[in-house]
Amino acid sequence: MPDFTGDPVATASQHEQELAALELIEHPTVKAAYHSVAENWLSRAKASDAMRERFDAAFAEVMFSAAVWSSNQDTMRPKVSCITRLGHPVAGRSIPGSRWGIDNPDSIYRVIPISGDERYEIRGRVGANRMTENYFTLWDAHMGTVAVLNGRTMAVESDGSFVITVDADPADGRPNHVQTTPAAHEFYIRDVLLNWDRDDPNHLAVERISGSAAPPARTLDEQADATAAMMAHFANFTGKLSHGVYKMAPNNFNLAWSADTVGAMRNQVYVMGRFELQPGEAFVVDVSDGGAEYFTVPLSNIWGTTLDIVDRTGSLNKAQSVPNEDGTYTFVIAATDPGIANWIDSDGLNEGILTLRMAEFGDDGPKEDLGARGRVVALDDLERQVPGLRRVSPQERATQLADRRAAYLRRLPEGTI
Repeated sequence: MPDFTGDPVATASQHEQELAALELIEHPTVKAAYHSVAENWLSRAKASDAMRERFDAAFAEVMFSAAVWSSNQDTMRPKVSCITRLGHPVAGRSIPGSRWGIDNPDSIYRVIPISGDERYEIRGRVGANRMTENYFTLWDAHMGTVAVLNGRTMAVESDGSFVITVDADPADGRPNHVQTTPAAHEFYIRDVLLNWDRDDPNHLAVERISGSAAPPARTLDEQADATAAMMAHFANFTGKLSHGVYKMAPNNFNLAWSADTVGAMRNQVYVMGRFELQPGEAFVVDVSDGGAEYFTVPLSNIWGTTLDIVDRTGSLNKAQSVPNEDGTYTFVIAATDPGIANWIDSDGLNEGILTLRMAEFGDDGPKEDLGARGRVVALDDLERQVPGLRRVSPQERATQLADRRAAYLRRLPEGTI
């Protein structure tokens, strides 16, 4: 029986994987790929000077995520890997961040490699405060959905423990069963924390229970080749995603779509766009959530990493936001503090990507009022153009940010670097 007495994310296994990835990125093959992928990405991105200044730090995170993720691809020796974290210390060493692909700041992303020819058990335990949104998505090799298990509604014992069975057979009475196919490649698990200060991520462990013998594990050189390939894939994936957003007209935030391919989550609605401002301007976003229990409004750079989400309000979700009197929400995106409660801090940037995510609509799906609309407003004219917004004092803002950091560190007990 797995030991679930420690932290659900900062496990001994997670730290071992991170330290191993830290050594891996020093391999000559990986270091060569690091430089070639960077040059290729920069040559294609046509980034502004402001975005170019963010590249080095963002690129280091994207590449470290590739090292961690690519190291856990052995379906005969599966592990649980958290693949999107902020930089933190482990055993006296600095572990880089691993955000990529326009991550959701509310999500703890974990992966488990799976083969459709094998049998597995995922054992875990939910916390006292279960999450509003939690999905175990079985992907194929192209991030397409093979099957989904809803962690919010799965069967759980009185002590919070659960077992998920994974194999090619029908459930046949097994309560938390995921039936695989030959296309099954890995689980992509989202633990989404709406209330950072209260929601508990799941403890997780995996075991392959098939009797077939495992072939030899990858050599270090083979692993380095796999990491180099994933580094290039991550850069191409994010580059295409950002290019698609930047093909849209700026400051036109009104597109809603849903999908279950290329990493998008089935049953979520995404509203994507970008802002492009002049000094002294803000981008005001009006949101009607269509009855969603959960939504988040995060900002990202064109390299696919979110902005400062711990010491700045680089994102706000439904629980962190103040609603309007009619139940809608209004957010003000700006590089400087406008003194508004729902300020999303662009960390000095006058351009960026927004990826509003909405989920958990109930059995009837989204209401007809679902949507979001954006407009540019001069900061000096904000109160006249957008009256009635809840204002905050400098002391209230300082308290908000202190509470935000403390709440985030519940999932990063090692601290930040």
